[in-house]
Amino acid sequence: MSRIGKQPVAIPSGVDVKLSGAVITVKGPKGELKWTHPEGVSVSVEAGQAVVARVNDSKPVRALHGLSRSLIQNMVTGVSEGYTRVLELVGIGYKAQVQDDKVVFMVGYSHPVEFKLPEGIKAEGDKKQVTITLTGTDKQKIGQVAADMRAIRKPDAYKGKGVRYAGERLKLKAGKAAK
Repeated sequence: MSRIGKQPVAIPSGVDVKLSGAVITVKGPKGELKWTHPEGVSVSVEAGQAVVARVNDSKPVRALHGLSRSLIQNMVTGVSEGYTRVLELVGIGYKAQVQDDKVVFMVGYSHPVEFKLPEGIKAEGDKKQVTITLTGTDKQKIGQVAADMRAIRKPDAYKGKGVRYAGERLKLKAGKAAK
């Protein structure tokens, strides 16, 4: 039995979970998320909890049991509290400006790089324009957007310049040794 999959998902007050066939809809104060659970996994909502069970014990279904429970938990947390991801820009002259639904990066290229934000993701910058805070309800989408922004200019292996996650520790390489 899956240790994660057998735990029920607690549904806080203000969050509504509905099932219609294989589609799970979670509504809360921050928004609404939908997900279609895979075959072999059944979901039921009872007494303020969502319970995930598997139909049989085949290996693919066992693999999806804990995953399904975690995805439902992430949906409930997203619509009730939301998710945030913070990115830092390290380097002289590196900055990012948030303009409506896009972020404009100046990270050492000859031109500014524009990054269009997908629907459901909001970005905020600080006064010095070296920190970007992404907020949203979908954990997977937040992580993907943060990874795409980081890919614009990954941290350099020698000086550490670039776009990095807040708190990310880099192991910098030593430069050339003098003779």
